[in-house]
Formats: sequence, C-alpha cells, structure tokens
Amino acid sequence: MNARLDFMAEPSTGKVLKYLMSAGNALRSTTLPITTQELVSVRVSQINGCAACLDMHIKEALAAGEDPVRLGLVAAWPEATVFTDAERAALELAEKGTRLADAAHGVSDEVWANAAKHYDQQQLAALVLLVGFMNLATRINIITRQPGGDYPPGK
Repeated sequence: MNARLDFMAEPSTGKVLKYLMSAGNALRSTTLPITTQELVSVRVSQINGCAACLDMHIKEALAAGEDPVRLGLVAAWPEATVFTDAERAALELAEKGTRLADAAHGVSDEVWANAAKHYDQQQLAALVLLVGFMNLATRINIITRQPGGDYPPGK
C-alpha cells in the first residue's frame, strides 16, 4: 500500500506534524508508566485499525521490555489475566474514550472513577491526552493510508 499523502513534503504541514509528534512524545516524561502508555496506544490503534500506529507502538512496547504475550492479548484485555488492575483501568478508559459514539454520554463516571483509583491527577491527565492524541494520529494515518511495517524502534 502506498500512502496518499506525504506530510513532510510540504513545509507547513510537515512542521505541524513534527510539532504534534513532539507533543505526543512529551507524554513519556510524565509518571504514567511507559508500558501502560504503549498498551493504551496499541489498544487505540487496534480499535481504529491503524497499521502504522500498531507497527510503531508494538515495536516501542517490545523495546521497552513489554512481554509479547501481553501485547498479543491487548485486543482481548477484558478476558485476559495478564494485566494489572491499573492497566485494565487504563485500557478501559482508552477503549471508552475511543468508542465515544457507542456510549450515550462518552466515558461513564464508573469508568472514570476506576481509573482515578489507580492514577493520580498528572497520570490521568497524561492518559486522557494520550487517548486523544492516539485517536488523532490514527485518524490522520488512516485517512492518508499510511502503511505499517517499516517503523524503526527508538525513532
């Protein structure tokens, strides 16, 4: 598959995309665990069907020491026993925040309260920004048919 658009070929859009990516990377400096960030990124990418983001975040998760079995089970996280209660809360918030059209009023108070039991305000803020950022990134990639498969980890 060939991408429909090369954002970097245009100076103005390339600048915007680099800025967005830099903002997304800044979340790594928060206290939200990197493995949780990658699990959430993988789940949002799965839901939205973004090959480019899956390629990136699976490789980044593996490079960060994530277990391949856990990565393989992210799609079925509610039935999997390999995730901590905190990770499950983050995955649930990510899923509900990505599937907003499926809920009458977005993320329920119960889902939010469960996440708040496991994460402090900074971590919750990082989690919400990450979910929003990943939804933006996946949509941009899907619209422009960005292919997956050649992401170099650590980029």
